[in-house]
Formats: sequence, structure tokens, C-alpha cells
Amino acid sequence: MKITGYRTVRTSHDWGRPVGDANGFIGSGVTELTVVILETDAGIEGIGMGMAHDLDRLFPALEGRDPRSVTALYDAMLARVFKSGHGGATFGGIAAFDSALWDIKAKAAGEPLWRLLGAADRFVPGYASGLDIALDDTQLAAFYDTMAARGFTSGKLKGGRDLVTDLRRLDVLEGALAVNTPRPALMLDVNESWNLKQAVRYISAIEEKRDLTWIEEPLRRWDAAGHARLSAAVRAAVATGENLTGLEQYTPLLDAHAVDIVQAGAVWGITHFLRLATVAHSHALPVSPVGLTANYAVAAAAAAVPNHLSAEIQDLGAPLGVVLDQEIADGGVVLGDEPGAGIRLDEAAIDAARSSDDWQTPAGPHVRSARAGLRLVSDDAWEA
Repeated sequence: MKITGYRTVRTSHDWGRPVGDANGFIGSGVTELTVVILETDAGIEGIGMGMAHDLDRLFPALEGRDPRSVTALYDAMLARVFKSGHGGATFGGIAAFDSALWDIKAKAAGEPLWRLLGAADRFVPGYASGLDIALDDTQLAAFYDTMAARGFTSGKLKGGRDLVTDLRRLDVLEGALAVNTPRPALMLDVNESWNLKQAVRYISAIEEKRDLTWIEEPLRRWDAAGHARLSAAVRAAVATGENLTGLEQYTPLLDAHAVDIVQAGAVWGITHFLRLATVAHSHALPVSPVGLTANYAVAAAAAAVPNHLSAEIQDLGAPLGVVLDQEIADGGVVLGDEPGAGIRLDEAAIDAARSSDDWQTPAGPHVRSARAGLRLVSDDAWEA
């Protein structure tokens, strides 16, 4: 079997609510997604998600090669962009191809990816995460009530701007999830919006009122010394890593004992997650994938590693035309038996939607706002 080509399909995900974090949000609740389809001479196609960036530059590392040699091809892609670097969006392009390769390998073997990777259990435990910075309290409660109905006992709030607001909204999460457990696990994600002193003061104040399971991305991703000092100063576990692109970027954090929950962005793909899980396991640390909606196939990898803790579940739906062989139930993801990664594409549905009048192309959510510190009063209005 040989790789012969690839194509991309652009679709969208309607979240049904505004989504974002401390750096900004998308009021329309519609985001764009590009799906990569890797083609072979055997007629088996692999579907990959990540980012459609630098694909033309990466593809020569794959063309004419056997797609089942996934890990060797992953390293070949890294080598292909060695001089200019693989960080950032280029790493997402590698992830998209990598995920498509794993899909082909599992399809060729006639097995679901989770079983091919060695998992014994199709269930992947998760936590609810609403990307909820722009939701009012009523919307917030509605989202977590819906997730509680699917069995979730833990949830993550986007916050970090105002202590009183975050404490009130954590109460909302706890109230919704308490139908399943007397002590829901509550996490706070501030998306790198603090410095060290801000973080210590803010978290210490929260911990006077309630117990936090973890504080996520409290500082800038590269601040190993700051994360280490923070972890020693607060009770909550420090979780970070979703924006690190490559194992070498984790080394300073691990060497400094600066991270308690090792996170991997699902957008960075399967091989990255598997390798990171091994490194984290060698440090007796749990691993947690962030944002499975960016790459659903990473759930199969999470099922196969011994130190997986919990995966971020952001939505019960799927992007337009993306059909998933999985179910959200019992507080996690129940993976199916379909050979491959369990992702199919309905290109006819995508084409039909593209020709309609309501196809939207919104701006991305992670643009740090110059209005930091202002208060959100509506989808597009702020005040001091």
C-alpha cells in the first residue's frame, strides 16, 4: 500500500452557544474546521484533524510511502521541517496527517483504533467543559445540566478575570453536577492570563471558599520556574501543556517539577499524545487531552495509555458532515467498533451547506483582547 495524495474539506461546527475564554470569544458559536483526507493506491482513505497548515511542505515526506509505517512517517515529517521548525500551526499540520495515517492503519487491520493501540476498554473518562466565558449564569447552568444528564461528575470553568464572578459561577457548576456526586470535581482554566503573584493571590482566595481539583494554564506556557513556585504555594494541582508543540517544550516544566497534570492539545495529534503519555508516566504524572473536538481520534489513544486521567468534552454534537462512531455517556466517551478512528465524512451534506446562504466564517477565539479587564455585558459589548 502506498500514499498517493491528499485533499482537504472545509466544514463548520455550530456549538449552539458563544464559545471562548479569557482571551476572547466567538459570539456566533460557529467555528471553522478543515478535515484532511489522505489517499492510497489501495483505495483506503484516512481522515485526519489538526490544522491544514504546511500540508504541501509536509506531504513529500509521505508520498509513495506505506501509510502503516506511522511512527516512522511522523518522524519523517518532523525531519522535513527541521530547519524552519515544527512549532505552532506546522505541528498541527503534522497532526492532521498523523491522525489520517493512524486511521488508515486501523482500517487496513480491520480494527477500531482504540483496539489497535492496545486498549482493553472502549470507555474514556472525561470532564465537561463549556468554553463558557461568554455565557450568563442561566446559560452556564443549562450547559452543565445537560452534561450532568450524560453522567459527568466534573467540570471546568473558563475564568480568571474576576474572583467574585468565578466563585459564583463555580457554584453554578457544582449545583449542576451535584446530581451525580456529593463532591463534583471543579477546575478553573484562565488560559495563561496571570503572572505568578496574581495566580497565588487569586487561587488562594478561591481555596478559602472551595476545593479546586486543578488550576489550568495559570501562567504563560514557558514559565517553568513560575509554575513550580505556584504548585508549591497552592493546594490545587497545576495543569498545563495544551499549547506546547513537541516533547522538548515539556522538558523544562518536568525538570522543574512544575506541572501536576500533563496536558496535550488534541489538535496536536495521536503520536504526540502517545509519546507525551509515556514521558509523563516516567515522571509518575497523569496525562489529559484537551479539546477532543479538535481531533476526536485522540480519544482512542487516551483509552490505550495507563496514565490517562480525564479528557476534555466540550460539546455533545459534531461538526457539520462529521459522523462519529462514539457516544457521550456515563461521564465520558464510549468508543465504537467501526474499523479505523471512527470518523466518517458526509461530503454531500457539507457541499449542500456551503451552497446555502447561512455558511459562516467567524474569527478565531484566541486573540488576546486589548480590552482585558473589562466586563462582558453582551455578545459584542463591554464596559469597565
